[in-house]
Amino acid sequence: MQAGAYNPQQQLPNLTQQINSLSINGQPQQGPGQVKQPPPGPPQLFPQQGLQSNVQQPPQFQPAPGPGYRPPQQPQPVPGGFPPQIQSQHPFPPQSAGQPPQANGYAPQPQQQSYPPQQPQPQAGPPHLGPPGPGGYGVQSPPQPGGYMGPPNAGYPPQPQQPIQGQPQGANYFTGPPVAGPPGPGAPAPGQYGMPLAPGQYPRPPGPGGYQPNLPHAPSGPGVPQYPGMPGAGAAAGTKRLDPDQMPSAIGVMQEDQQSRGGVFQTNQRGLLPPLVTTKFLVEDHGNASPRFVRSTMYSIPAQPDMLKQTAVPFAIVVNPLDNPARDEQPISCVDLGPMGPVRCIRCKAYMSPLMQFIDGGRRFQCLLCKATTEVPPEYFQHLDHQGQRVDKWERPELCKGTYEFVATMEYCRNNALPKEPAFIFVLDVSYNNVKSGLVNLLCSHMKSLLENLPSHTPVGFITYNSKVHFYNIDSSLAQPQMVIVPDVADMFMPLLKGFLVPRAEAINAIDNLMNQIPAMFHDTKETDAVLGPAVQAGMEALKASERVGKLLLFHSTLPSSDLAPGKLKNREGDRRLLGTDKEKTVLTPQNTYYNNLGQECVGAGVAVELYLFNNAYIDVATIGQVARLTGGAVNKYQYFQADIDGPRIIGDLAYHLSRPVGFDAVMRVRTSTGVRPTDFHGHFLMQNTTDVELGAIDAGKAIAVEIKHDDKLTEDEGVFIQIALLYTTIFGQRRLRLHNLALNTCGQMADLYRNCELDTIINFLAKQAVSKSIDSTPQAIKEGVIARCAQMLATYRKQCANPSMPGQLILPECLKLLPLYVNCVLKNDAVAGTQELTPDDRSWMMYNLMTMGVGQTVHYFYPKLIPVSGPTAQLDNPLPIRCSRDKLSEDSAYILETGIYLFLWIGASVNPDWLQNIFGVSNLAQLNVEPITELPDVNSDESLRLRGFIRTLRTERQRHMRLTVVRQRDKMELVMNRFLVEDRTSDGHPSYVDFLCHMHKEIRGLLNQ
Repeated sequence: MQAGAYNPQQQLPNLTQQINSLSINGQPQQGPGQVKQPPPGPPQLFPQQGLQSNVQQPPQFQPAPGPGYRPPQQPQPVPGGFPPQIQSQHPFPPQSAGQPPQANGYAPQPQQQSYPPQQPQPQAGPPHLGPPGPGGYGVQSPPQPGGYMGPPNAGYPPQPQQPIQGQPQGANYFTGPPVAGPPGPGAPAPGQYGMPLAPGQYPRPPGPGGYQPNLPHAPSGPGVPQYPGMPGAGAAAGTKRLDPDQMPSAIGVMQEDQQSRGGVFQTNQRGLLPPLVTTKFLVEDHGNASPRFVRSTMYSIPAQPDMLKQTAVPFAIVVNPLDNPARDEQPISCVDLGPMGPVRCIRCKAYMSPLMQFIDGGRRFQCLLCKATTEVPPEYFQHLDHQGQRVDKWERPELCKGTYEFVATMEYCRNNALPKEPAFIFVLDVSYNNVKSGLVNLLCSHMKSLLENLPSHTPVGFITYNSKVHFYNIDSSLAQPQMVIVPDVADMFMPLLKGFLVPRAEAINAIDNLMNQIPAMFHDTKETDAVLGPAVQAGMEALKASERVGKLLLFHSTLPSSDLAPGKLKNREGDRRLLGTDKEKTVLTPQNTYYNNLGQECVGAGVAVELYLFNNAYIDVATIGQVARLTGGAVNKYQYFQADIDGPRIIGDLAYHLSRPVGFDAVMRVRTSTGVRPTDFHGHFLMQNTTDVELGAIDAGKAIAVEIKHDDKLTEDEGVFIQIALLYTTIFGQRRLRLHNLALNTCGQMADLYRNCELDTIINFLAKQAVSKSIDSTPQAIKEGVIARCAQMLATYRKQCANPSMPGQLILPECLKLLPLYVNCVLKNDAVAGTQELTPDDRSWMMYNLMTMGVGQTVHYFYPKLIPVSGPTAQLDNPLPIRCSRDKLSEDSAYILETGIYLFLWIGASVNPDWLQNIFGVSNLAQLNVEPITELPDVNSDESLRLRGFIRTLRTERQRHMRLTVVRQRDKMELVMNRFLVEDRTSDGHPSYVDFLCHMHKEIRGLLNQ
């Protein structure tokens, strides 16, 4: 079996025999076994945590110096937190490092060109990862009948860890799982990773007592592992399960970072690690871009390529170029230099930034990216002060800010002409399915309120389609809107020269009339065909004819199957059996090149496509989604849509989408300083060369991951500089350049690298890279590759950075102590590890969705937030999440579980009747019919107002109207929700956090013994 393979048949040594010592804050604690004091060690600068486990020797908490990442703090106990101390440790010799693996967007994409260099930005704070996905390691048991339909796995809230007194900071020494060993009694047995139920299926009801780690009638016999606590397996005498509360806690890490890093973060230092993405903080821009716009996986870059290769830590950035500053932060400055335009480096074409150094009395400047010197234009000249700084430095945002904008001149515009205001075109499928579900009537009745999210002068247009395409003239001079039909969909053209695109405010009455007429016109339709490709072509031709760029919002319901229209697709639903096998890429790649070519044509015209899908059957998301992927759009899916139930969700999502900042007809380029270069890009875009990321549009909710590799050695004193330039058109029709500059340190010691890793960004990148590889690799190879890479990260740290310790001890660097937890979450996630119990459409949608996520989104997608909303621990004004585990749920309480996509309200069987009365207006849980509930009822009580307000806040933060699912304890939907309790073993065999940590320890020891 290859390195990284997790074989559930391999029996792990008894966990209980391994846990003989546990020390919290320097005090011995009674544990499942004997208690030993950690051996004395040299004084440490930073507390360290360590997890120790050994097949023959009990794990212990022990101090061991290692690189830390923050100054020593007085340890404070955190409920559920892991009590180790981490200490900054000895420097280590530089180590060879190669270049991290490449990954391209998960559908073939054109290459890109370089753009303006950007300054690296300092960041601080512990990183986080997301939960694993279904799919299993090694041998898998056969899928259970009746799959499970439910939301995909989601995000994670990390928990703060508390240092133990007397232990060094920087590395974590954990009393934890052995190299190998079965879980103790009650622990679920490893098996097959499962997937959500297929559409229309329901999870099997739980056995007696509600949730069970494995369902009754668990398979047994040859090839099926039998561990204590597994149904049908006898409990080993004297075994006790390893306490998950002694493992590093994501929630504890988050809370600790909020306490220590909340407040103001100043970007005035090169290579400063930012607060966690979950921490509430304000940014003061002093020359490095805010971490809201750019985050790096590391803030100290190895000077030697071999060192990076040896550690296996990826060097990448995740860019949200159009994200918003926080409410109390300064807005982004816009600089207008008139006809002169932005000042640029003569060699690498980087834009003027704090990365430039003025010399020769201010008459020239040197670029820190390429070291070339450039003459300063006379109209931009200014004298230098006694420190060599321009006297107007603090008056010019481009000289003192990390993020700013330039007004672009005509040479940056399409066809060298200033752009018109971009337009929005609503393209509505009016075939039988959308009419019957109520979607057509719903959208038409809410169109006026939705359009209010756009500026009054924004042009809008409307197209409907079934087997034909219909354009509408909404010129304000007409008494009634006019319909123009194009029946020949094989040769699409724009039939209206005037009156199709009209400013919203001018056409409001005509739009009202049209929205009243459309539902009536198609009320009795029997047409089931909907020509998707020609509808996209129609919108694109309309924008080209008006010489505008813009966005198509397309609402579609069926598989394109018309023989009379281009883009016909066959039904591949029967190939779902290939998911999870070596041939799954045949289901996840496009059937043909039609939609890829259409997407490329749209980008060339400055058009983006947002797909809203309302299918009741297979629709081939993998193929039709290419139009959205290549144009910078997104795929939004509302399967089995019913207007009375799902209406608020689609209307809420549209309102969020129309109100967020957006850039049209965009090109992004990443420039770096000498010695490194961007190599691979992940996200939704088109690349036709090696440097230019082309986008029909990009909004504040979408991010792009960029891998960077060495192409030469670096010097330790100069640093690494990155400039990201986004050229785009605003919604008001102004051409602009947005610049983000980031300055990073370089290092010659591995300790510095490990001390300055950003785990949340690492996980975002690794997950996107895994999805990208799904088109040319097998699921097992992808999983084993991720596990092997993470084991290499931790083994190298143990070998090169940590103090000598017992062979069975697992030592984790402070910044990466949650790496095993989050990697397990990623590998469980349906976007990465879908199986046959998931439909091909659902799997493809999850993959598309993940590829556009920023770091803040993947945090909660992989490790969901679990929040008490009743009882003494409920604090909705200042919610405190708890660990994402079934063990944390109490029968007398209620909890919210949110992933950024799904929202559950779990109600315990013994919840307080007064709470039920105040929230639902019933006094008994049996009286509550949860199936039709997607919103809390409007009960006039303080508790109801607080809980409804809290849910509104969650939806606003996620910029998604997450549909509420109410789950009573022991209901059938409980099994669906349980999949998102990511620290637990899933019912279909994905390992728990503790079990996976055991496996990672085994992998690390294998590497150390080589």
